[in-house]
Amino acid sequence: MASTGPSQSLKRPDSSLTRGDQLIITPLGAGNEVGRSCVYMSYKGKTILFDCGIHPAYSGMAALPYFDEIDPSTIDVLLVTHFHLDHAASLPYFLEKASFMTHATKAIYKLLLSDYVKVSKVSVEDMLYDEQDILRSMDKIEVIDFHQTLEVNGIRFWCYTAGHVLGAAMFMVDIAGVRVLYTGDYSREEDRHLRAAEIPQFCPDICIIESTYGVQLHQPRHVREKRFTDVIHSTISQGGRVLIPAYALGRAQELLLILDEYWSNHPELHNIPIYYASPLAKRCMAVYQTYINSMNERIRNQFANSNPFDFKHISPLKSIENFNDVGPSVVMASPGGLQSGLSRQLFDMWCSDKKNACVIPGYVVGGTLAKTIINEPKEVTLMNGLTAPLNMQVHYISFSAHADFAQTSTFLKELMPPNIILVHGEANEMGRLKQKLITQFADCNTKIISPKNCQSVEMYFNSEKMAKTIGRLAEKTPEVGETVSGLLVKKGFTYQIMAPDDLHVFSQLSTENVTQRLLFLTLVPLSVESLPDEESEVPAFRVHERVTVKHDSEKHISLHWTSDPISDMVSDSIVALVLNISRKIPKVVVESEAIKTEEENGKKAEKVIHALLVSLFGDVKLEGNGNLVISVDGNVVHLDKQSGNVESENEGLKERVRVAFQRIQNAVKPIPPSVS
Repeated sequence: MASTGPSQSLKRPDSSLTRGDQLIITPLGAGNEVGRSCVYMSYKGKTILFDCGIHPAYSGMAALPYFDEIDPSTIDVLLVTHFHLDHAASLPYFLEKASFMTHATKAIYKLLLSDYVKVSKVSVEDMLYDEQDILRSMDKIEVIDFHQTLEVNGIRFWCYTAGHVLGAAMFMVDIAGVRVLYTGDYSREEDRHLRAAEIPQFCPDICIIESTYGVQLHQPRHVREKRFTDVIHSTISQGGRVLIPAYALGRAQELLLILDEYWSNHPELHNIPIYYASPLAKRCMAVYQTYINSMNERIRNQFANSNPFDFKHISPLKSIENFNDVGPSVVMASPGGLQSGLSRQLFDMWCSDKKNACVIPGYVVGGTLAKTIINEPKEVTLMNGLTAPLNMQVHYISFSAHADFAQTSTFLKELMPPNIILVHGEANEMGRLKQKLITQFADCNTKIISPKNCQSVEMYFNSEKMAKTIGRLAEKTPEVGETVSGLLVKKGFTYQIMAPDDLHVFSQLSTENVTQRLLFLTLVPLSVESLPDEESEVPAFRVHERVTVKHDSEKHISLHWTSDPISDMVSDSIVALVLNISRKIPKVVVESEAIKTEEENGKKAEKVIHALLVSLFGDVKLEGNGNLVISVDGNVVHLDKQSGNVESENEGLKERVRVAFQRIQNAVKPIPPSVS
């Protein structure tokens, strides 16, 4: 993978002696910037993409993450945290394989992206995708419930509530025991309709966390709400109009709840209209009403009596043509960055009148008009290219559901991840946050890094292979040195040992016995003397208690056995023996000098035994008394070659040597001649 900057290496404390498997994390977007969130991660041959957004300040290809740094076909899993454009809007352009998001995110994703395509003021050539591409992407999006664990190609992942917006999730990914938490945008503060972000019960090895607000601290929510309503009340009391640029979904619903409650408590304002100006207004409300159970307890309790999103004092406004701009009014219009659409049209109409006000209610991305007017320039450029004086009052009152420094530091103290990667923050804010966190975690050996776009972070992890016994084998704890026998089943990066009878219970596999029968013709008449077979009443006998040989007729032999490697070998030997009976036995020429004595045979057998033991155990030496001394990892075994007795303090090794020596002896010793 290409990199535009030097890679930085992070290690776990226990991996200082050996370099384990390499894990690479590369921001393709949101590295020292806010916008086009997209983080690439690879480990043990598996690749994951977190989020797939666009940069709101740019258009066309310039708004995309740096996809040319990766091969899209190698992505195993694509996880989208929430529906905001800067996290999900390049999905139709990029998507090749299945992606995962929550139910609410998928429902809102389609609405928001359809609106994005309609209001984008770019040429057809610069359009990244059209409505048909969005519909095709819907077929490739799979949904996940909060706390539901899924596994794809050996990658396990699950998600937690992230606050921020409806359906927003934090994803925990587990690859071969290494856990990575990607927060996306999150908020630990419960507001009027959303729950606070959860704290995972597992400590991740790596936490990829947003740093949008750096070291800033949010004002208490009730203070912000009072400032917000005071500015609006004051403006309309003076005959002015209030523009609230906000994206159609997310913070808009929170602000509408505040406004509707304030209007209900102030009868003198009932003749002042509030408009929710978005083509998506009605459909957005329908989605929010559908997912009431995903919201906090306050909203759920209220919904039991009445629909909290059935606003009494707020009317939808689909387009500027339907707007009767007479007298004071409050209009919440999308998009939040004032790049285009209804919010930009109303801003151009109202910006020159000092009685009017614009309230920026959340974080705004650099490069957008909303970011520009916060600094209150004297003039602004209108959509038609002309300039106009900026006389309207501009107020920045953040209801942005991003974590501030207090939430970020508390969240990280709870988790205590050994490695922290900062994303989704402008360079200056991210730099200040990094320095403050380094100071805060100075005694914890925590590594904190803030990579730029396309700058790879390399880490090394030693993943241990551990097999767990389950089912019947786990009912009894084995004694030290006791051999556990079962089937070793590998799934992804996990290993399990289970009894054959449990295979169908704990996996999608099953065991079956394959009984084989081989019938062949012999050219030499055979006579088999044995007890008759109970089933067929023909002469039969068992070889090594594995293969049954039946004498079906004078020239026909049949072999019956249950297939396994040893039984197959025995049956092959029987077949070879029977087929070679008819062959002419080669003439044996006896030469006196080539006669093998028993002593010579014994010496040859000893050499073979010694060589085989060395191949199995390594260090094998001969004692003065003729016995063998075998050393394995500091454990010593004494082997009496004559009696086969084995002595060692390590019971497990002792049993292994005894069994191995017995099998080698049986294989090496010549077959004794039959006694007539």
